[in-house]
Amino acid sequence: MIRDGYAARWQGAEYEASPDGDNVRLYRPDPSEGFEEVRAGRFRRVVPLSEVDFAYVRTTCFWRDEPFIVLGEHDGWLRVEYTGGKATVAAELGLEEFDYGVYQGWAPRADVSELREYRV
Repeated sequence: MIRDGYAARWQGAEYEASPDGDNVRLYRPDPSEGFEEVRAGRFRRVVPLSEVDFAYVRTTCFWRDEPFIVLGEHDGWLRVEYTGGKATVAAELGLEEFDYGVYQGWAPRADVSELREYRV
């Protein structure tokens, strides 16, 4: 599973999460005691920040020997953002300039190496 966003460990389970002042919103895809449905397939519970192990989870990889952050995945392809900081390399890789100095593209998952998840 590719993740790029907040996560929280609470009562032995890990959840997608988002900060909310002194609290954290925990999310899950199915109903569970204490979670309210916010839309179809999305349930939320707010807990105190002091009760969770809260972190930002980021997935990184190398593609064509260059460093990337992995933003998402679809049908065997990874949405990647170049972190090497060289516009000429980004152009050689055929990446799109998403924003000034920010280069993104799609890489076949089978072609990436050193796929790793970090808690920041």
